[in-house]
Amino acid sequence: MEKSNVTKAVFALFLVLLLALTACSGGSDDSGDSSDSGEGTEEGSNEGGGGEASEDKLYSIEDFSPSASNDGEPIDGGSITYGLVSDTSFEGTLNWNFYDGDPDSQILKWFDEGLLTYDENYTMTNDGAATFEVSDDNKTFTFTIKDGVNWHDGEPVTAEDWAFAHEVIGHPDYNGPRYNASFQNIEGMEAYHNGEADSISGIEVVDEKTLKITYKKATPSLLTGGVWIYPMAKHIFKDMPVDKIAESPEVREHPIGFGPFKVENIVPGESVVLKANEDYWRGEPNLDEVVIKVINPDTVVQALESGEVDLVSKFPTDQYPDNANLSNVEYLGKVDLAYTYIGFKLGTWDKENNEVKPNPDAKMANKNLRQAMWHAVDNKSVGEKFYNGLRWNATTLIPPSHPAYHDENNPGREYDPEKAKQLLDEAGYVDTNGDGIREDPDGEELTINFASMSGGDVAEPIANYYMQAWENVGLNVELLNGRLLEFNTFYDKVGQSGNDDPNVDIYQGAWNVGYDVDPTGLYGRNALFNFSRYASEKNDELLAKGVSEEAFDQEVRQEVYNEWQEFMVDEVPVFPTLYRSLIVPVNNRIVNYDLYDDDMSTGDTYLYELGVTQEEPVKAE
Repeated sequence: MEKSNVTKAVFALFLVLLLALTACSGGSDDSGDSSDSGEGTEEGSNEGGGGEASEDKLYSIEDFSPSASNDGEPIDGGSITYGLVSDTSFEGTLNWNFYDGDPDSQILKWFDEGLLTYDENYTMTNDGAATFEVSDDNKTFTFTIKDGVNWHDGEPVTAEDWAFAHEVIGHPDYNGPRYNASFQNIEGMEAYHNGEADSISGIEVVDEKTLKITYKKATPSLLTGGVWIYPMAKHIFKDMPVDKIAESPEVREHPIGFGPFKVENIVPGESVVLKANEDYWRGEPNLDEVVIKVINPDTVVQALESGEVDLVSKFPTDQYPDNANLSNVEYLGKVDLAYTYIGFKLGTWDKENNEVKPNPDAKMANKNLRQAMWHAVDNKSVGEKFYNGLRWNATTLIPPSHPAYHDENNPGREYDPEKAKQLLDEAGYVDTNGDGIREDPDGEELTINFASMSGGDVAEPIANYYMQAWENVGLNVELLNGRLLEFNTFYDKVGQSGNDDPNVDIYQGAWNVGYDVDPTGLYGRNALFNFSRYASEKNDELLAKGVSEEAFDQEVRQEVYNEWQEFMVDEVPVFPTLYRSLIVPVNNRIVNYDLYDDDMSTGDTYLYELGVTQEEPVKAE
């Protein structure tokens, strides 16, 4: 089946650039990573900070700092504008217990926060708004909220609020995405969720400031993200039906938190104005105001140059090389807690039982087909060509942001089109009519529908490259509905609401993996975010071992997750494509800012310390 001339042209251009790139780099093999060797560094200044390119125009995230170098004194007050970089409006579900996507979380972090903090190893500390103690059997946690921690309306944040958040997420009528294995591990939670009990037996409000939670199983994940740290203002939501909370004005129009800034005004989907929370428990913020506004990826550079925005949620890494020397900003960077991936639809979501329902007859159920589609794509060259090395070939489903558990010795499935063809031949996917496109093992025409997101200049050419690469091994892959999908539509199609679009066969998505290395929340049988809808007894077994009492021994846990990574390379319900850098430009007037979230005690600053050294943004020369 013929592809469009546009697609052919894009792929031809990709090949030309790819050949030129290979010639410059000395013909490095396809299995290596895409970071530069450090040789041939270009001379000259890099006014925008960040990394410098090698002679083949590749960058390394290791050359970036996560913290702004401006050490000037902040002025008293001031206003900044934070660019929420997105090609679509934000959804506006501004509550940690209900939000779905990253855009909303980028807003939430400015006015609400978790009660606990984490260190550089993503382990809970006692430096946050609450402290904790753990029983000898590692099953019972006693939390104490510090004095002076108040909601924006002046009411104290209480143990009842923390317990209430658990009751809402565990409620039978809860319609958000948070109820998962971590909540099911709380004693009495399943009985409560199933409507068999009116309360959760494992949660005890000891007094106004003290909460005790008992878990069924002791697991190392409880210390690295397995505890739900976000309270919910019970005095506001207690009389509201749980299934109506997410759409309520208290969430969408005037939400509150206990963070450093408080919401003053919202233009739905477009902007949020926040004012300083003078009663913030850590201290009064340096800034008077933060304005959050949606900025399209196509115009983010102009917004930075003009001073329209001071800093952004993320910067399109494909735009960095052409703007590395932007004079009025400093580029910060770190390895992102994320990766991009291709997923295969292997079942549906059973809403009644909150679990994956595998379909052995799914179009993508043949393991050889999935393995072949991984072998067919050259992700190393995609990272180099489209991202200049700031995204690089991904090999396993535990990214290098978690170095203790990422198996750097596992090569994943290397680019090998001939191996892909062999696997397809063995599985019975052969071209029976001589048109160059393979039929399925029953001899029927095979068309694979591909859902991929819009966003940035490279989204379409990358999707086109993947489709052409698959066509080169004889597979006909077409964009779902013939176009890229904007963020909210994409995640609705792949099943974030629990409704899987039956027309989606494969999809290209991205995960923010969070602090806890445990992948159950993305690939477990009871995880709504398991969009591939893959489940197996072996997967269940390995995921359970990774959070067992034995896994408190880090070596044991490493062995388990190495085995899981290898297992998923074999099964391929999804395959990782690119590991990612987080690149963020900040205006030169910004002081006391780093890329760690404000619940990370490893960061040099918290958001309340963020300030500016002059009233007006610095503009590009």
